[in-house]
Amino acid sequence: MKQANRLKLIAALTAIGALSCSPNSYAASCCGGGSASSLLLPKGGSSMLDVSIDIENYDGFWTSDGTYNQDPVGSNLAQQRINTGFGYRLNSNWQASVVLPYTWNNNEYAGFTTNTNGVGDAVASIWYEAFDAITCVYKVNSIKDLKPSIYYGLTLTLPTGISPFDEVENSFDITGRGFYRLDASLLLDKTIFPWNATFQYTYGAYQERPVNREYGNYVEPYDKRPGDRSQMMFSFGYTDQTDSGGTLTYTLARTNLKEDAGEIDGQIDNLTGFEKISSAFTVAYSTFDKSWIYKATYSKAQDGNNFPVTDILTLGVSHVFF
Repeated sequence: MKQANRLKLIAALTAIGALSCSPNSYAASCCGGGSASSLLLPKGGSSMLDVSIDIENYDGFWTSDGTYNQDPVGSNLAQQRINTGFGYRLNSNWQASVVLPYTWNNNEYAGFTTNTNGVGDAVASIWYEAFDAITCVYKVNSIKDLKPSIYYGLTLTLPTGISPFDEVENSFDITGRGFYRLDASLLLDKTIFPWNATFQYTYGAYQERPVNREYGNYVEPYDKRPGDRSQMMFSFGYTDQTDSGGTLTYTLARTNLKEDAGEIDGQIDNLTGFEKISSAFTVAYSTFDKSWIYKATYSKAQDGNNFPVTDILTLGVSHVFF
């Protein structure tokens, strides 16, 4: 029984780790190829296609008090995702996007092995650009040249994935969390060539839902809602011009993601909630005409509580239509 409960805990933490963040990180600033952390069209772009692959591995987990626990010898917990995104400019200042991930789970833990796949939770976003002209500059000649690009966004997460409340054989089959969530975001992006800086703050809330089944087993009905979440990200980058006229941008980012304790029938569930602090390094290459962007990101979870220790390698390509 103790081993079964431990397996359930590890699987739950693994699912939270895989599904806690946006499906992908996209590089497309106002100049095309910056360090923004959402699928955003550059000014002048009419639409964009984005495809990326996430390779995520797990190496133990942090308990609720931040203590690190190693996985048993021989364990191998991993998830791979293909994220397909499409962005479309509605007018000069408004744009919208959708992203749909497809997930593969490959897990071996304490002699228990499972390999499953399925669609993950989709996200739909709408963004308002609070600027009319590109704010990237080569030299600061006045205070006006320091003005950043400001974006306001709303993102809706849709429970299209396989969640713990669906008909699943075991808790490692999960590809989604099973809840609607609405996020509001503020993003500031500024480029003074060759330097770039980005700040993003996001606050999100889940919709409560009824539950009568957990991991394939029917339970007494109750209402459940995960806690509100906040995410703060800072990044700094440097852009180098290539001989072909394209650009190489190197970016370091630091992210703090926190989710409060959830509720069951209106009562606080102290076993839920988590925090994750991670760092990431991204290399993005943009062609001379800014129509193609190739990206590689390595992200490492460095501290947290009630969260798995993960490292993620993301490889992606974007094509912008002008």
